Amino acid sequence: MSKNNRIIPLVGNRLLVMIIAVFVVIGVGIARSKVFQANDTTSTNHPTFVVQRGPLLISVIESGTIKAREQVIIKSEVEGQTSILSLVAEGTRVKEGDVLVELDASRLLDEKIDQQIRVQNAEAAFVGARENMAVVENQAESDVDKAELAYEFSKEDLKKYIEGEYPNKLKEAESSLTLANEELARAEEKLDWSKKLFKEKYISQTELQADELTFKRKGLDLELAKNNLDLLKNYTHKRNLAQLESDVKQAEMALERTRRKASADVVQARANLEAKKAEFERQKDKLKKIEEQIGKTKIYAPTDGLVIYATSAQSGGFRRHSTEPLQEGQEVRERQELIYLPTTTSSMVEVALHEASLDKVHVGLPVKVTVDALPEKTFFGRVATIAPLPDPQSAWMNPDLKVYDTDIYLDNNSNGLRTGMSCKAEIIIEQHQEATYVPVQAVLRVGGEPTVYVVNGGALKPRKVEIGFDNDRMVRIISGLEPGEVVSLTPPLEAAAIAPTTEEIIDGIGPIQKQVPTPPAPITKETPTPPDLTTERPERGGRPPGPGNPGNLTPEQQERARRFFQDLSPEEREKLRKMSPEERRKFREQMMSRQPSSGVD
Repeated sequence: MSKNNRIIPLVGNRLLVMIIAVFVVIGVGIARSKVFQANDTTSTNHPTFVVQRGPLLISVIESGTIKAREQVIIKSEVEGQTSILSLVAEGTRVKEGDVLVELDASRLLDEKIDQQIRVQNAEAAFVGARENMAVVENQAESDVDKAELAYEFSKEDLKKYIEGEYPNKLKEAESSLTLANEELARAEEKLDWSKKLFKEKYISQTELQADELTFKRKGLDLELAKNNLDLLKNYTHKRNLAQLESDVKQAEMALERTRRKASADVVQARANLEAKKAEFERQKDKLKKIEEQIGKTKIYAPTDGLVIYATSAQSGGFRRHSTEPLQEGQEVRERQELIYLPTTTSSMVEVALHEASLDKVHVGLPVKVTVDALPEKTFFGRVATIAPLPDPQSAWMNPDLKVYDTDIYLDNNSNGLRTGMSCKAEIIIEQHQEATYVPVQAVLRVGGEPTVYVVNGGALKPRKVEIGFDNDRMVRIISGLEPGEVVSLTPPLEAAAIAPTTEEIIDGIGPIQKQVPTPPAPITKETPTPPDLTTERPERGGRPPGPGNPGNLTPEQQERARRFFQDLSPEEREKLRKMSPEERRKFREQMMSRQPSSGVD
């Protein structure tokens, strides 16, 4: 079949769909016109609504993303940033051990070579420190032994002098003195005999003089012996004893110094050895780490599964990421999620639940899910988890927006779903077969209590009602109204001027100081036409005033709001009353952002 032949059926199908859509829109418009004609119980154009009773579905609809309930997350474990060299194609079914991603390892290979050189240098320094340690220990032992030997010798010298040398010298000096005395006595006796013999002329004068000389010499020897003994006792002995005792003390202190120095040298050498060893081990660990990093540049599949890029799975749903699709050449960082490998066929939906819906939604509620890619199928599940804290990324992008990550587990019949598909999750809050309901704009809070204005004889009569949950379009009436009664869709806002609540002040109700409500406005042809109840619900932040739209003002903001509305003219109040919900929301934001002044805020 040619290309033109394939295009003709496609154009015909699109044309048929457009024709059907036009008829559907015309039918909806006719039905709406009939409903509002039935709801208008007066002959005027005043917007009213006939209280209905019938099936009512209270639900919350959120956009979400399909994800696998159980999956293996593949992350980059290479430090810093690196680029992708090769990447398995998305949607490929891989087996355990298959290569999924190969990252650039050129930088790590260069670092490995440099690190190997550092390891070799550190090893050489470690070996040198180890040998130096052995030398220092040997030298320290030798120095200590030498100092100990010198100390022992000094003590032996002292002992030898005291017990040997000094007594010997003392005895020698004393013996010399004794001999000198004896020799002097004999010389004296010989001289006496020589004198007698000289008188008798037996010896000559010369012989007598020789004996006299000998006597004098012996006398001098005796004096010398006495002086030597006195010198030994009083001087030489004391000096030698002091010198030897000092030598012992000096040798002892030298031994202590040698021991301390040897210990310090050994400690320093050991510390140097430990430092070199630690540096060597550190460099080896760094080399091992680089080798492990090189091994992590190739990422293998830990299990069988279908390859899904993390960027594809994260691009749908409420959060929008600015990251580019995963592709070869792209820079990735450490711990960045790259690939998801679902391990089961069970699926889940991840939605961001707005804080305004937290009072309605709880774990276990049923959910109906429609997928954009599978419009003909509807999936069912239940709310599994609701995050206890708001999503920080959404709060960072918009501080006024608080959403809570919510997981919805789908039933087992989730065939055909793939991770990353966009979907709509309708959380069923309440489902009533028979319920009384009115539009949310028909309910106004007066004095903090929900109130509707019933059309009675062309006038509006306020009536307090008890309300339940709303679905942003219709609110359930528990008591206070009966089916068939007619309520106003534009209740007079000025009527809520008595003790208005916080949310009523912020929604534009009249000045609070008025104690008597303004009479209801008569039904005239100038009354605005009713709003379109068949349109989509307003965006978050622009919901119409009513039971599902509570305010939260500080006392200061509340007082500023009171003073502001107090000075509004009747024309300004009428203009405020006729504002759309979106215009009123913007007006409130402008009002509350003004700084206080000396006059009206």
